[in-house]
Amino acid sequence: QVQLVESGGGSVQAGGSLRLSCVPSGYTYSTYCMGWFRQAPGKEREGVATIDSDGDTAYADSAKGRFTISKDDAKNTLYLQMNRLKPEDTGMYYCAADPVVTNARYGLGTRGRDFDYWGQGTQVTVSS
Repeated sequence: QVQLVESGGGSVQAGGSLRLSCVPSGYTYSTYCMGWFRQAPGKEREGVATIDSDGDTAYADSAKGRFTISKDDAKNTLYLQMNRLKPEDTGMYYCAADPVVTNARYGLGTRGRDFDYWGQGTQVTVSS
């Protein structure tokens, strides 16, 4: 059974940083495309960053230069380092994984539609 457990969300002021973590279990971690998606109240879910099994990454324009997605294979953990946070980054952040999605950029563009496995989400709130 595939499970994804996120942590690291919280409340910060604009300009601050947070690091989200996602620990997967129940599948071969390195062979899946993984990503971070977020949903703000009243808005559609959007892709933030993805990383595929080759280590290629893709970022939303809003995340470029501020966020970094990475994997620590030794710790079997996916991260999202978020710097220079803005109020518009507020939302529920979800970790997702899929064995069929092979390209990070494609996966980002699906807004998560093609991802089969999801965590429970972690809330990020950025105040101005």
